[in-house]
Amino acid sequence: MNTNYTYPFISLIALLIIFFFVNISLGSVSIPTLEIFKSLMGSIDNESWQYIIQDYRLPKAFTAILVGSGLGISGLLMQTLFRNPLAGPFVLGISSGASLGVALVILGSGLFGGVFASLLTSKWSVVVAASLGSFLVLLAVMIVSTRVRDTMAILIIGLMFGSITSAVVSVLSYFSSAEELQQYIFWGFGSLGNLSWSELFIFFLIYLAGILMTVISIKGLNTLLLGENYAKSMGLKLKQSRLLIIIATSLLAGTITAFAGPIAFIGLAIPHITRQIFHTSNHKILLPAVFLLGGIVMLICDSIAQLPNSDYTLPINAITSLVGAPVVIWLLTRKRKMFF
Repeated sequence: MNTNYTYPFISLIALLIIFFFVNISLGSVSIPTLEIFKSLMGSIDNESWQYIIQDYRLPKAFTAILVGSGLGISGLLMQTLFRNPLAGPFVLGISSGASLGVALVILGSGLFGGVFASLLTSKWSVVVAASLGSFLVLLAVMIVSTRVRDTMAILIIGLMFGSITSAVVSVLSYFSSAEELQQYIFWGFGSLGNLSWSELFIFFLIYLAGILMTVISIKGLNTLLLGENYAKSMGLKLKQSRLLIIIATSLLAGTITAFAGPIAFIGLAIPHITRQIFHTSNHKILLPAVFLLGGIVMLICDSIAQLPNSDYTLPINAITSLVGAPVVIWLLTRKRKMFF
Protein backbone atom coordinates (compact mmCIF):
# COMPACT_ATOMS: atom_id res chain seq x y z
CA MET A 1 0.00 0.00 0.00
CA ASN A 2 1.22 3.44 -0.90
CA THR A 3 2.33 5.35 2.21
CA ASN A 4 0.25 8.33 1.07
CA TYR A 5 -2.87 6.30 1.78
CA THR A 6 -1.84 4.90 5.15
CA TYR A 7 -3.47 7.58 7.31
CA PRO A 8 -6.80 7.67 5.40
CA PHE A 9 -7.04 3.87 5.70
CA ILE A 10 -6.18 3.92 9.40
CA SER A 11 -8.82 6.63 9.91
CA LEU A 12 -11.47 4.63 8.05
CA ILE A 13 -10.69 1.44 10.02
CA ALA A 14 -10.92 3.39 13.28
CA LEU A 15 -14.24 4.96 12.24
CA LEU A 16 -15.62 1.55 11.22
CA ILE A 17 -14.81 0.14 14.67
CA ILE A 18 -16.24 3.21 16.45
CA PHE A 19 -19.53 3.23 14.53
CA PHE A 20 -19.82 -0.54 14.91
CA PHE A 21 -19.86 -0.13 18.70
CA VAL A 22 -22.15 2.92 18.44
CA ASN A 23 -24.56 0.86 16.34
CA ILE A 24 -24.79 -2.06 18.77
CA SER A 25 -25.21 0.33 21.72
CA LEU A 26 -28.35 1.95 20.24
CA GLY A 27 -31.87 0.58 20.21
CA SER A 28 -35.28 0.68 21.87
CA VAL A 29 -33.79 -0.97 24.99
CA SER A 30 -31.16 1.15 26.75
CA ILE A 31 -28.17 -1.00 27.75
CA PRO A 32 -25.19 0.50 29.64
CA THR A 33 -21.96 0.68 27.64
CA LEU A 34 -20.06 -1.40 30.20
CA GLU A 35 -22.69 -4.16 29.95
CA ILE A 36 -22.30 -4.17 26.16
CA PHE A 37 -18.56 -4.81 26.47
CA LYS A 38 -19.28 -7.53 29.05
CA SER A 39 -21.75 -9.13 26.66
CA LEU A 40 -19.14 -9.20 23.90
CA MET A 41 -16.85 -11.01 26.32
CA GLY A 42 -19.69 -13.41 27.23
CA SER A 43 -19.79 -12.46 30.92
CA ILE A 44 -23.05 -10.48 31.23
CA ASP A 45 -25.58 -11.57 33.91
CA ASN A 46 -28.75 -10.12 32.36
CA GLU A 47 -30.01 -12.79 29.94
CA SER A 48 -32.39 -10.48 28.09
CA TRP A 49 -29.62 -7.96 27.40
CA GLN A 50 -27.36 -10.83 26.31
CA TYR A 51 -30.03 -12.01 23.86
CA ILE A 52 -30.63 -8.52 22.46
CA ILE A 53 -26.92 -7.90 21.84
CA GLN A 54 -25.82 -11.37 20.71
CA ASP A 55 -28.85 -12.42 18.64
CA TYR A 56 -30.15 -9.11 17.31
CA ARG A 57 -27.78 -6.15 17.44
CA LEU A 58 -24.55 -7.94 16.48
CA PRO A 59 -26.04 -9.73 13.41
CA LYS A 60 -27.66 -6.44 12.37
CA ALA A 61 -24.36 -4.53 12.66
CA PHE A 62 -22.49 -7.16 10.63
CA THR A 63 -25.31 -7.13 8.07
CA ALA A 64 -24.96 -3.35 7.77
CA ILE A 65 -21.23 -3.71 7.02
CA LEU A 66 -21.83 -6.40 4.40
CA VAL A 67 -24.68 -4.46 2.77
CA GLY A 68 -22.85 -1.11 2.70
CA SER A 69 -19.56 -2.53 1.45
CA GLY A 70 -21.22 -4.87 -1.05
CA LEU A 71 -23.37 -2.16 -2.60
CA GLY A 72 -20.44 0.27 -2.69
CA ILE A 73 -18.18 -2.25 -4.45
CA SER A 74 -20.84 -3.33 -6.94
CA GLY A 75 -21.55 0.34 -7.70
CA LEU A 76 -17.84 0.91 -8.32
CA LEU A 77 -17.75 -2.08 -10.69
CA MET A 78 -20.67 -0.77 -12.72
CA GLN A 79 -19.33 2.78 -12.90
CA THR A 80 -15.99 1.48 -14.18
CA LEU A 81 -17.48 -1.04 -16.62
CA PHE A 82 -19.84 1.47 -18.21
CA ARG A 83 -17.56 4.50 -17.65
CA ASN A 84 -20.63 6.27 -16.33
CA PRO A 85 -20.54 8.19 -13.02
CA LEU A 86 -24.29 7.68 -12.55
CA ALA A 87 -24.25 3.89 -12.94
CA GLY A 88 -25.21 1.98 -9.81
CA PRO A 89 -25.32 -1.65 -8.70
CA PHE A 90 -28.86 -2.13 -9.98
CA VAL A 91 -28.49 -0.80 -13.55
CA LEU A 92 -28.55 -4.36 -14.94
CA GLY A 93 -32.08 -4.90 -13.65
CA ILE A 94 -30.90 -7.17 -10.80
CA SER A 95 -32.94 -5.35 -8.17
CA SER A 96 -35.98 -5.35 -10.44
CA GLY A 97 -35.61 -9.09 -10.95
CA ALA A 98 -35.47 -9.60 -7.18
CA SER A 99 -38.51 -7.37 -6.74
CA LEU A 100 -40.41 -9.41 -9.33
CA GLY A 101 -39.56 -12.65 -7.53
CA VAL A 102 -40.78 -11.23 -4.21
CA ALA A 103 -43.90 -9.79 -5.89
CA LEU A 104 -44.78 -13.21 -7.32
CA VAL A 105 -44.63 -14.71 -3.82
CA ILE A 106 -46.33 -11.90 -1.89
CA LEU A 107 -48.69 -10.45 -4.52
CA GLY A 108 -49.08 -13.54 -6.70
CA SER A 109 -51.30 -15.34 -4.22
CA GLY A 110 -54.13 -12.97 -5.07
CA LEU A 111 -53.80 -13.69 -8.79
CA PHE A 112 -52.69 -17.32 -8.95
CA GLY A 113 -54.23 -18.77 -5.79
CA GLY A 114 -53.00 -21.27 -3.26
CA VAL A 115 -49.63 -22.24 -4.75
CA PHE A 116 -48.01 -18.91 -4.01
CA ALA A 117 -49.97 -18.45 -0.78
CA SER A 118 -48.50 -21.68 0.59
CA LEU A 119 -44.97 -20.42 -0.14
CA LEU A 120 -45.50 -17.57 2.31
CA THR A 121 -45.41 -20.04 5.20
CA SER A 122 -41.68 -20.56 4.61
CA LYS A 123 -39.25 -18.15 6.29
CA TRP A 124 -36.93 -18.46 3.30
CA SER A 125 -39.62 -17.89 0.66
CA VAL A 126 -38.85 -14.20 0.09
CA VAL A 127 -35.07 -14.78 0.05
CA VAL A 128 -35.36 -17.67 -2.42
CA ALA A 129 -37.83 -15.76 -4.62
CA ALA A 130 -35.62 -12.65 -4.71
CA SER A 131 -32.55 -14.78 -5.48
CA LEU A 132 -34.28 -16.61 -8.32
CA GLY A 133 -35.57 -13.34 -9.77
CA SER A 134 -32.09 -11.81 -9.67
CA PHE A 135 -30.57 -14.96 -11.18
CA LEU A 136 -33.02 -15.07 -14.10
CA VAL A 137 -32.34 -11.42 -14.97
CA LEU A 138 -28.61 -12.05 -14.60
CA LEU A 139 -28.88 -15.07 -16.93
CA ALA A 140 -30.67 -12.97 -19.53
CA VAL A 141 -28.08 -10.19 -19.28
CA MET A 142 -25.23 -12.71 -19.53
CA ILE A 143 -26.70 -14.27 -22.67
CA VAL A 144 -27.08 -10.82 -24.20
CA SER A 145 -23.55 -9.74 -23.16
CA THR A 146 -22.00 -12.63 -25.13
CA ARG A 147 -23.71 -11.40 -28.30
CA VAL A 148 -23.28 -7.64 -27.90
CA ARG A 149 -19.98 -5.90 -28.54
CA ASP A 150 -20.92 -2.47 -27.19
CA THR A 151 -20.86 -2.23 -23.39
CA MET A 152 -23.36 0.65 -23.43
CA ALA A 153 -25.85 -1.63 -25.20
CA ILE A 154 -25.71 -3.94 -22.17
CA LEU A 155 -26.54 -0.96 -19.93
CA ILE A 156 -29.59 -0.08 -22.05
CA ILE A 157 -30.72 -3.72 -22.18
CA GLY A 158 -30.40 -3.97 -18.39
CA LEU A 159 -32.60 -0.90 -18.01
CA MET A 160 -35.15 -2.46 -20.39
CA PHE A 161 -35.25 -5.64 -18.31
CA GLY A 162 -35.87 -3.43 -15.30
CA SER A 163 -38.79 -1.73 -17.07
CA ILE A 164 -40.33 -5.08 -18.04
CA THR A 165 -40.16 -6.49 -14.52
CA SER A 166 -41.54 -3.25 -13.07
CA ALA A 167 -44.50 -3.51 -15.46
CA VAL A 168 -45.21 -7.09 -14.33
CA VAL A 169 -45.04 -5.99 -10.68
CA SER A 170 -47.54 -3.22 -11.44
CA VAL A 171 -49.97 -5.75 -12.94
CA LEU A 172 -49.60 -8.01 -9.89
CA SER A 173 -50.15 -5.02 -7.60
CA TYR A 174 -53.38 -4.15 -9.40
CA PHE A 175 -54.89 -7.57 -8.61
CA SER A 176 -53.60 -7.76 -5.02
CA SER A 177 -55.30 -7.08 -1.72
CA ALA A 178 -54.41 -4.18 0.57
CA GLU A 179 -52.73 -6.57 3.02
CA GLU A 180 -50.52 -8.08 0.30
CA LEU A 181 -49.59 -4.64 -1.01
CA GLN A 182 -48.66 -3.51 2.49
CA GLN A 183 -46.41 -6.57 2.96
CA TYR A 184 -44.69 -5.92 -0.36
CA ILE A 185 -44.21 -2.23 0.45
CA PHE A 186 -42.66 -3.12 3.82
CA TRP A 187 -40.20 -5.42 2.03
CA GLY A 188 -39.35 -2.52 -0.28
CA PHE A 189 -38.41 -0.38 2.73
CA GLY A 190 -35.42 -2.64 3.32
CA SER A 191 -34.34 -4.14 6.64
CA LEU A 192 -31.04 -5.07 8.26
CA GLY A 193 -32.42 -6.70 11.40
CA ASN A 194 -34.15 -9.81 10.11
CA LEU A 195 -31.18 -12.17 9.81
CA SER A 196 -30.17 -14.89 12.23
CA TRP A 197 -26.56 -16.01 12.54
CA SER A 198 -27.17 -18.98 10.21
CA GLU A 199 -28.78 -16.76 7.56
CA LEU A 200 -25.97 -14.24 7.95
CA PHE A 201 -23.43 -17.01 7.38
CA ILE A 202 -25.06 -18.02 4.08
CA PHE A 203 -25.23 -14.34 3.10
CA PHE A 204 -21.52 -13.97 3.89
CA LEU A 205 -20.49 -17.00 1.80
CA ILE A 206 -22.20 -15.65 -1.34
CA TYR A 207 -20.88 -12.16 -0.58
CA LEU A 208 -17.36 -13.59 -0.27
CA ALA A 209 -17.66 -15.25 -3.70
CA GLY A 210 -18.56 -11.85 -5.20
CA ILE A 211 -15.62 -10.18 -3.45
CA LEU A 212 -13.18 -12.84 -4.72
CA MET A 213 -14.38 -12.32 -8.29
CA THR A 214 -13.95 -8.58 -7.82
CA VAL A 215 -10.36 -9.00 -6.61
CA ILE A 216 -9.61 -11.17 -9.66
CA SER A 217 -11.02 -8.37 -11.86
CA ILE A 218 -8.83 -5.56 -10.46
CA LYS A 219 -6.33 -5.56 -13.34
CA GLY A 220 -9.12 -5.57 -15.91
CA LEU A 221 -10.96 -2.76 -14.10
CA ASN A 222 -7.87 -0.53 -14.16
CA THR A 223 -7.35 -1.28 -17.85
CA LEU A 224 -11.00 -0.51 -18.70
CA LEU A 225 -10.57 3.02 -17.31
CA LEU A 226 -8.55 3.87 -20.42
CA GLY A 227 -11.26 2.66 -22.79
CA GLU A 228 -12.25 -0.64 -24.39
CA ASN A 229 -10.02 -0.21 -27.46
CA TYR A 230 -6.97 0.40 -25.28
CA ALA A 231 -7.93 -2.55 -23.09
CA LYS A 232 -8.02 -4.82 -26.16
CA SER A 233 -4.65 -3.53 -27.32
CA MET A 234 -3.23 -4.40 -23.90
CA GLY A 235 -4.37 -7.99 -24.36
CA LEU A 236 -7.42 -7.85 -22.08
CA LYS A 237 -10.04 -10.45 -22.97
CA LEU A 238 -12.89 -7.99 -22.95
CA LYS A 239 -15.84 -10.40 -23.04
CA GLN A 240 -14.45 -12.58 -20.27
CA SER A 241 -13.59 -9.60 -18.06
CA ARG A 242 -16.97 -8.01 -18.70
CA LEU A 243 -18.75 -11.26 -17.82
CA LEU A 244 -16.74 -11.69 -14.60
CA ILE A 245 -17.55 -8.12 -13.52
CA ILE A 246 -21.26 -8.63 -14.26
CA ILE A 247 -21.36 -11.90 -12.29
CA ALA A 248 -19.51 -10.33 -9.33
CA THR A 249 -21.93 -7.38 -9.29
CA SER A 250 -24.92 -9.69 -9.55
CA LEU A 251 -23.75 -11.88 -6.68
CA LEU A 252 -23.22 -8.85 -4.43
CA ALA A 253 -26.25 -6.75 -5.38
CA GLY A 254 -28.60 -9.71 -5.88
CA THR A 255 -27.73 -11.32 -2.54
CA ILE A 256 -28.05 -8.03 -0.68
CA THR A 257 -31.46 -7.39 -2.22
CA ALA A 258 -32.57 -10.94 -1.39
CA PHE A 259 -31.56 -10.74 2.27
CA ALA A 260 -32.01 -7.04 3.09
CA GLY A 261 -34.35 -5.69 0.42
CA PRO A 262 -33.62 -2.96 -2.15
CA ILE A 263 -31.29 -0.39 -0.54
CA ALA A 264 -31.03 2.81 -2.56
CA PHE A 265 -28.21 5.28 -3.30
CA ILE A 266 -25.40 3.63 -1.29
CA GLY A 267 -23.97 1.91 -4.36
CA LEU A 268 -24.18 5.12 -6.37
CA ALA A 269 -22.77 7.57 -3.82
CA ILE A 270 -20.05 5.62 -1.96
CA PRO A 271 -17.63 5.17 -4.93
CA HIS A 272 -17.73 8.92 -5.65
CA ILE A 273 -17.18 9.90 -2.02
CA THR A 274 -14.23 7.49 -1.90
CA ARG A 275 -12.65 8.99 -5.04
CA GLN A 276 -12.92 12.46 -3.54
CA ILE A 277 -11.15 11.29 -0.37
CA PHE A 278 -8.36 9.27 -1.99
CA HIS A 279 -8.00 11.16 -5.30
CA THR A 280 -7.20 8.03 -7.29
CA SER A 281 -8.79 5.76 -9.86
CA ASN A 282 -6.59 2.77 -8.98
CA HIS A 283 -8.90 -0.07 -7.96
CA LYS A 284 -6.23 -1.60 -5.72
CA ILE A 285 -6.80 1.43 -3.49
CA LEU A 286 -10.47 2.08 -4.25
CA LEU A 287 -11.82 -1.40 -3.50
CA PRO A 288 -10.67 -1.64 0.15
CA ALA A 289 -11.52 2.03 0.66
CA VAL A 290 -15.05 1.55 -0.72
CA PHE A 291 -15.43 -1.52 1.50
CA LEU A 292 -14.59 0.48 4.62
CA LEU A 293 -16.52 3.63 3.72
CA GLY A 294 -19.59 1.67 2.60
CA GLY A 295 -19.67 -0.17 5.91
CA ILE A 296 -19.24 3.08 7.88
CA VAL A 297 -22.03 4.92 6.04
CA MET A 298 -24.42 1.98 6.36
CA LEU A 299 -23.74 1.73 10.11
CA ILE A 300 -24.41 5.47 10.45
CA CYS A 301 -27.65 5.22 8.43
CA ASP A 302 -28.82 2.26 10.53
CA SER A 303 -27.99 4.11 13.76
CA ILE A 304 -30.07 7.07 12.58
CA ALA A 305 -32.92 4.78 11.53
CA GLN A 306 -33.14 3.20 14.99
CA LEU A 307 -34.30 6.44 16.65
CA PRO A 308 -32.37 5.86 19.92
CA ASN A 309 -34.51 5.19 23.04
CA SER A 310 -37.62 4.93 20.87
CA ASP A 311 -39.79 1.97 19.90
CA TYR A 312 -39.89 3.18 16.31
CA THR A 313 -37.44 2.24 13.55
CA LEU A 314 -37.41 4.27 10.36
CA PRO A 315 -37.16 2.48 6.98
CA ILE A 316 -33.46 2.08 6.17
CA ASN A 317 -34.16 2.80 2.50
CA ALA A 318 -35.51 6.23 3.42
CA ILE A 319 -32.41 7.08 5.45
CA THR A 320 -29.96 5.96 2.73
CA SER A 321 -31.90 8.03 0.19
CA LEU A 322 -31.74 11.09 2.42
CA VAL A 323 -27.98 10.62 2.72
CA GLY A 324 -27.28 9.54 -0.87
CA ALA A 325 -29.51 11.87 -2.88
CA PRO A 326 -27.74 15.10 -1.79
CA VAL A 327 -24.41 13.50 -2.71
CA VAL A 328 -25.66 12.68 -6.21
CA ILE A 329 -27.02 16.22 -6.63
CA TRP A 330 -23.67 17.61 -5.46
CA LEU A 331 -21.83 15.43 -7.97
CA LEU A 332 -24.05 16.59 -10.82
CA THR A 333 -23.67 20.27 -10.00
CA ARG A 334 -19.89 20.38 -9.52
CA LYS A 335 -17.45 20.49 -12.40
CA ARG A 336 -14.55 18.55 -10.98
CA LYS A 337 -13.37 15.54 -12.99
CA MET A 338 -14.67 12.24 -11.56
CA PHE A 339 -11.93 9.95 -12.95
CA PHE A 340 -13.84 8.82 -16.05
